[in-house]
Amino acid sequence: MELVIITGMSGAGRTIVLRRFEDLGYFCVDNLPPPLLPAFARLTESETKVSRAAVVMDLRARPFFDGIAEIVKGVSESGLQPFILFLDASNEALIRRFKETRRKHPLFSSRQGVMESIIAERTILEDVRALADKVIDTSAMAAKDLRTEITASFRETGLSGPTITVRSFGFNYGLPLDADLVFDVRHLINPHYVPALRGLTGRDEEIVRYVEADPDTAPFVDRLKEFVSFTLPRYIEEGKAYLTIAIGCTGGRHRSVMIAEQLGAHLSAQGYRALVRHRDVNKGG
Repeated sequence: MELVIITGMSGAGRTIVLRRFEDLGYFCVDNLPPPLLPAFARLTESETKVSRAAVVMDLRARPFFDGIAEIVKGVSESGLQPFILFLDASNEALIRRFKETRRKHPLFSSRQGVMESIIAERTILEDVRALADKVIDTSAMAAKDLRTEITASFRETGLSGPTITVRSFGFNYGLPLDADLVFDVRHLINPHYVPALRGLTGRDEEIVRYVEADPDTAPFVDRLKEFVSFTLPRYIEEGKAYLTIAIGCTGGRHRSVMIAEQLGAHLSAQGYRALVRHRDVNKGG
């Protein structure tokens, strides 16, 4: 029996994610009060037709939300190991979404505005975020990108081992919140300053040839692959099911994209389930 608990910040995309889980064949429940989780777990385990279930638990369930971390731990100790998926986003992104949708934050009151509500929610969710098996930063994600991420991570597949997301990004736009490992490639030669190359991306052969001409590129890539290959088995031993490796350059368009593609291909060749995502490739230019 596979049980996924979807939680996280209000406005970070829980509804989109739950609908995608439904599309993937999961038995889904929205806004389950945490105290009912043990009974739900027993119910789904006893039903032979339900092999995969997903539930959303968030602050809409207050005043029943307190103690969610202890409740999840209790379910784990009973034998069923739920997978905790935590959705996060920057404060700026969450504020923008609440303004666009005109929906009220669950903690909003006459005594505190949206920003204060978001900060208070982060504090409340600290314990359950610390238990998360996977954190997805949806700050820069369109709905279709989030659906793609869920499909790639949770659809049934014959590959074994952890799912590794290699994500390129631009430091100009901030660090990805879901990164487990971050590598900076801004020391490599920058195609941005070559007018003929500026409009291309790290997936174009002209960019690959230009950056590979830098004498530092090949040694760096070799050491990066060596380090990741050494580290991954240790994460697996610790039970890590999902890992996000972030590769950053200035704008997230050239160097980081190229290196992420090469690292993703290397991991796939080693038999890992590797997903390559480019957060900022269409920005700037």
